[in-house]
Amino acid sequence: MQRNIYNEDHEAFRNLVRDFILRESVPFYDQWEKQGVVPRDFFRKLGEVGIMGINFPVECGGGGQTDYAFNALIQEEAANAHVTLGTLRTQLDIVLPYFRAYANDEQQKRWFPKLISGEYLTAIAMTEPDTGSDLAGVRTSAIRDGEEFVLNGSKTFITGGELADLVIVFARTDTASEDRRSGFSLLVVEDGMAGFTKGRRLDKFGLKVQDTVELSFVDVRVPVANLLGEEGQGFAHLSHNLPQERIAIAVGSVAQSRKALEVTVEYVLERRVFGQTVSKFQNTKFELASVATEIEAAESMLDRAISELSNGHLSPVDAAKVKLFCTEVQARVVDRCLQLFGGYGYVHEYPIARLYADARVTRIYGGTSEVMKTIISKSLGL
Repeated sequence: MQRNIYNEDHEAFRNLVRDFILRESVPFYDQWEKQGVVPRDFFRKLGEVGIMGINFPVECGGGGQTDYAFNALIQEEAANAHVTLGTLRTQLDIVLPYFRAYANDEQQKRWFPKLISGEYLTAIAMTEPDTGSDLAGVRTSAIRDGEEFVLNGSKTFITGGELADLVIVFARTDTASEDRRSGFSLLVVEDGMAGFTKGRRLDKFGLKVQDTVELSFVDVRVPVANLLGEEGQGFAHLSHNLPQERIAIAVGSVAQSRKALEVTVEYVLERRVFGQTVSKFQNTKFELASVATEIEAAESMLDRAISELSNGHLSPVDAAKVKLFCTEVQARVVDRCLQLFGGYGYVHEYPIARLYADARVTRIYGGTSEVMKTIISKSLGL
């Protein structure tokens, strides 16, 4: 079915993104996977062509785009090229919106130029070793001492933490509060601050070029000038961008599902067993027909959500539904596609192996499928 969320401006931007990926990512991707991280220079090049600042206000030197469809097509083109762009999705769709929403004038002057140019990279540190989706259980604390906060605690599974120059840390600044969800703040910790340590890079099952690390904070003195938003309103601040974060995950899930279908169709048309191509078997035809239908349904749901998000009408509940459905579809798609590769599907040189490994985390990060179901069921009065 014809998609209607993209216009001529989107397609012109798509061509720019496609050319950039083919030139600056595809030739180096195998090396990036072995290194386990994308070089910083790649993000500076993204800044030079305007991608890092696409959503920043024009008066700050950005592209001024509030239409999320521009962000979505970046992921689509990465999937088409069978690459992931390191932490770019996390930067654009998850972290930078907090800076745009809550940075004051002084902070904008201090940080925005380098964020737009790609010189500064970011991360957001919420998850802790003993807490996953239960952010109210976060133990990292930041005690006010004059014009500074003294920050102590640790964070884990921090995407982009290794390269980050600025890390938004979710910490409790009011330890006396009896409300589990109150008394939290967002503090921007800068690379090089005394007591701030970046730990080991986690050896993940998939998403090999997306650096993920542990962070430690021991008596880190963070200036009050680095408080992002209002003190004590950290929980409320976090919730404002959750719909976009979840749609961003869904975008990648659908794009990568389409890529899985594409590479599988190519494979079954060529692979011969029992004297004929795998594509000739009825089971192959039925499996891929079902896969194609599920992807179409997920994409239709996603396109509606992208439009709602761009118009400012997407609710957290609807975002949860979209993430749940699209990531679960992705899981079924890559599993069924890999099965048609047989033993070759388990070998890294075949693209379906990477697509399978990268897919598993989408049902976990950004809120697990179980958390999404909890949000949805609450909206039903259950």
